[in-house]
Amino acid sequence: MTIRVKTFKIQKSDGKDKSRKNKYIAGLAAFYFKPTYPWTLKQTKEMYYEKFSEEYNKIFYEDCIEGMKKIPAESVDLIIADPPFGLKFNGKESIYNRDSNLVLEGYQEVKQSEYYNFSKAWISELPRLMKNTSSAVIFSGWTNLLEVLTAVNETGLHLMNHIIWEYQFGVFTKRKFVSSHYHILWIVKSPKNYFFNKIEHYPLDIWKISRKYKRGEKKNGTRLPYELVSRCIHFLSEPGDVILDPFMGNGTSAVCAKGTYRYFIGFEINKYLKSIIDIEISKIKEGQLFMPYSEIKPNVKALKKKYPKAHKEYLKREDLK
Repeated sequence: MTIRVKTFKIQKSDGKDKSRKNKYIAGLAAFYFKPTYPWTLKQTKEMYYEKFSEEYNKIFYEDCIEGMKKIPAESVDLIIADPPFGLKFNGKESIYNRDSNLVLEGYQEVKQSEYYNFSKAWISELPRLMKNTSSAVIFSGWTNLLEVLTAVNETGLHLMNHIIWEYQFGVFTKRKFVSSHYHILWIVKSPKNYFFNKIEHYPLDIWKISRKYKRGEKKNGTRLPYELVSRCIHFLSEPGDVILDPFMGNGTSAVCAKGTYRYFIGFEINKYLKSIIDIEISKIKEGQLFMPYSEIKPNVKALKKKYPKAHKEYLKREDLK
């Protein structure tokens, strides 16, 4: 079948004509969206096992600043860091509505007066470990955000996106707005050569992901949701890549790495958390959190409601294939 495509001319502000093959229809691109790298499950497993090394999937219970100096240069594909926020916090405060008996001892906070030096020390280790295509994701509260951004800038890394994670909890306040978000800084080594798998047509820089609390279980003071960390991994790394977490906490990054066919290396200064981390990692199966990228498809039902004209055009073109 021969399909004739009508060419439409668009008048530019400079008086010149610019041609496009098809008339622009709002929302149509979303119907045709496919991930940049639509790996199948078979391809993903092959990539994962091909990169296996005995050096991966290890957590070292020591200070990350000294520990990262022992890691070979350009050996890490993605860094996920949730450092102490520099607050007066140990996870047992009554305002967090949790059983303090279930929060393990050993959490080490950083004094606010020392936060810049602390941030500069650990962030300065990242450029050497990162490949040109690597990324780093840093979680931060707003209190010491300036110190983190300054440290990033001074190490020569580049901020690609400043993402806001909105979640459902906030400590009650009397004379100011309740803070109910985290900052997520997406950092790259090379702004022209970084890896990014666009797995959504229109990914926003505001993420609404709920915390899911594991009531009755022993834990570190804070825990990031699996959905949140896995989202970072899916967008910013390939199957078989190495994920480094300098502040392993409850082991969330390790769990998400294993669950999405990635490898992990991590550091945790609190040795009391080892038993919890071991249990968390053992409960997850390889690939348990993974969905083949080739199966990620747009929600046609929702798009039809939002873009009825685009849906009609989509069906018309689909019928011509």
